[in-house]
Amino acid sequence: MNSVNRSIMKMLLGLLLTLMLVFTAACGANTKTENEPNQSAANTEQAATSEPAPTVTATAYPLTVSDDTGTEMTFEQAPAKVVTLVPSETETIFAIGSGDQVVGVDEWSNYPEEAASKQKIGDMTTNIEAVAALNPDLVLASASMNSDAIAQLRSLNITVFATEPKTYDAVIAKIELLGHIMDKQAEAAETADHMRSVKQQVTDAVKDAEKKKVYLEFSPGWTVGAGTFLDELLTIAGGTNISAVKPDWYEVSAEEVVAENPQIIIYPDMGVDPNPIVAGIESRPGWDVIDAVKNKQLHAVTNDPLVRVGPRLADGLLELAKAIHPDLVK
Repeated sequence: MNSVNRSIMKMLLGLLLTLMLVFTAACGANTKTENEPNQSAANTEQAATSEPAPTVTATAYPLTVSDDTGTEMTFEQAPAKVVTLVPSETETIFAIGSGDQVVGVDEWSNYPEEAASKQKIGDMTTNIEAVAALNPDLVLASASMNSDAIAQLRSLNITVFATEPKTYDAVIAKIELLGHIMDKQAEAAETADHMRSVKQQVTDAVKDAEKKKVYLEFSPGWTVGAGTFLDELLTIAGGTNISAVKPDWYEVSAEEVVAENPQIIIYPDMGVDPNPIVAGIESRPGWDVIDAVKNKQLHAVTNDPLVRVGPRLADGLLELAKAIHPDLVK
């Protein structure tokens, strides 16, 4: 296998992980029946849409919170050793200024650069022994993707804070709550305010614009339906997702896409040439009549910021908006 093919295979594996992350999160949105937490990212989502507090105070410990699995935990002080099981949590904990407290991350955590120097504790499967050996005060996890690891770690009396934000505003709320836990409220507020500012910038820019019909393909042969982050972000960015007639991620129906005739096609930059998604689009019978193809309106966007429930979701939103309304969003 040559180097290009190896690169493509590595990228496809990464996209498979992305697909699993977003698909399981979307499914969880339809099935979750857990008890409401007393202070969590879920029940602080409403607060995330309001104006930020004018002052930020230090966290008062002991602090008791509940996560999105309904599990209550008490912190006697700010956690000094943190392990993250998914890239979104790695990005979030670094963004709020707690990177020095991170002692372990998953193999897919590639941002920020400082994450590369942290000990690796597994990929799609968490190495429980490696996590336990680090003796963390806090493990950050995805409630859906890391469910088995969460159960095992909790059986070892390791504190796991698991979240499952389903919207842009819920991600903001999660960031603010983690800032509270880590006693990094000022840094978390700055990150959250930036995300709010970007959302408002995009909303204001496209509010009077005509909604453009958009087709998303973020994994070869798969499109993105209703109830996903990408669907919400596309809508905020002034587009209409032609695949929103079905929920979650699903395999492409070539005929349905032709019938919907999108004006724009958006896909992730996979860092290889040719891009297998573009190659698939160009080889599908009948797709040459689609407006987006005829008018050369195929746009590559950066993959990770659009599928990780962390602070770079703002970057992804802005990039989507620029692809859909380049005349309005700069």
